[in-house]
Amino acid sequence: MNTEKFTIKNRSATLYHAEAADRPLIVLNIYSGDGSSVVDALRTLDCPDFNLLCIGDLKWDHDMSPWYCPPLAESEPPCTGGADEYLKLLLSEILPKTKDMINGDPSLMGIAGYSLAGLFALYSLYQCDAFERVASMSGSLWFPDFKEYCLEHEMKRRPDKIYLSLGDREARTRNRLLKTVQDNTESIVKHYRELGLDVTWELNPGNHFKDAALRSAKGIAAIL
Repeated sequence: MNTEKFTIKNRSATLYHAEAADRPLIVLNIYSGDGSSVVDALRTLDCPDFNLLCIGDLKWDHDMSPWYCPPLAESEPPCTGGADEYLKLLLSEILPKTKDMINGDPSLMGIAGYSLAGLFALYSLYQCDAFERVASMSGSLWFPDFKEYCLEHEMKRRPDKIYLSLGDREARTRNRLLKTVQDNTESIVKHYRELGLDVTWELNPGNHFKDAALRSAKGIAAIL
């Protein structure tokens, strides 16, 4: 994939171009780096041609969180609920610039993310109609009141495909919030299936930090 880089409001973006015109565009919000490890993992999968936009240098605990959440531990920062603000930036400035850079018009738009970015990916479906497909890998669906939010609100657009995954050891923790992650994720999967949505649900071996790039690539491949 040919790449181009740009920066908007201190967020760095790396666009991995599709080989052909009018191919899908997937947005991947990332914790660090430029997404190259995910691209390397994608090359090992039977994945169709597409444009990948990786956005980093995020205010992670602010940009990816829908509302306030106290710190999970004394050494960690709180989540400060800046998802709406960041989504506005994504839709009004980052995506328009990206569409000007890609070859042709995207045949579909998807959003993907790992951890808090997986939470943000799902949350965005309830706030805008820009994305037709979504992948949430090891999503932070332990987030307080998020399961209830999903069950009680309607999406702005009915997605074509949803992919959700989790590590099979992620709920094995003493933290009262983190230990809810698998139950919450499975409840959301059940709810989406009851709505008649096309949902893929996968449990991967390991904890939250195992094979993050490969898990991200598998999720992206699944919604293509």
